[in-house]
Amino acid sequence: MPKAPKANIDSNNAASSQSVGEQIRDLRKIRTLTLQGLADKIGRSVGYVSQIERNISDVSIPVLKEISEALDVNINWFFQGNANAPAGERDYVVRVKNRRRLDFAGTGMVEELLSPNFAGTFEMILGTFASGAATGSEMYTREGEVGGYLVSGALELSVGEQQFKLSPGDAFTYPSTEPHRCWNPGDGDAVVLWIVAPPSY
Repeated sequence: MPKAPKANIDSNNAASSQSVGEQIRDLRKIRTLTLQGLADKIGRSVGYVSQIERNISDVSIPVLKEISEALDVNINWFFQGNANAPAGERDYVVRVKNRRRLDFAGTGMVEELLSPNFAGTFEMILGTFASGAATGSEMYTREGEVGGYLVSGALELSVGEQQFKLSPGDAFTYPSTEPHRCWNPGDGDAVVLWIVAPPSY
C-alpha cells in the first residue's frame, strides 16, 4: 500500500504545511474548539494535533480529511486562499483568484471568504444564493452582529417578527442574537456582501 500523500507536497497547487497548520489552528479557534476537543473528534493525541498546528509534523491527506470534517469544512478549504500570495500582502489583500470558497452542496449557496485571516474583529464574506436558496429552513441565532449589502438580485430577510424585502443597493444590520433567516425569492442569483462580527466562518 503506498504511503499517504502529504498536504505540503506541492506549494504551487496546495498550501504549504505551515499555512495548513495555521489554518487549522485559526479555524479551530473560530469553532471555539480546544486542542483536546479536536483531538477527540479525530481520535488522535493532543500532542499530535498541536504539532500539526505548530508545523512540527506534516499532516497526511487522510488526517487532513478527518480534521476538515471535524471543523465542518471541505478539505479543499486548506488548498485555497492566500498561501501563495506575496508575503507583503498576505495579511492585507485577498486577490480574486485566492478567495477561499465553500460550496454548500444541495443548498444553492456559495460563500467566498474576502478576509485574509480570522485575526480581526470581523470577517467579510461574498455570498451567492441561487433562486429559492435560504440560510436554513428555520430561524437561528448566534453571538455577535451581522451587516449586509445586496449587490444584485432579490433577498428577503426575517429578523425576529419583522420581514424585509431587499433590492440591489439596500444595506442592513442586525444583532445575531435575534432569530434571523434570509432567502432568495427571485428567479436569478442574489449576491450579498456580508460583514460578520466576531468571525464565525
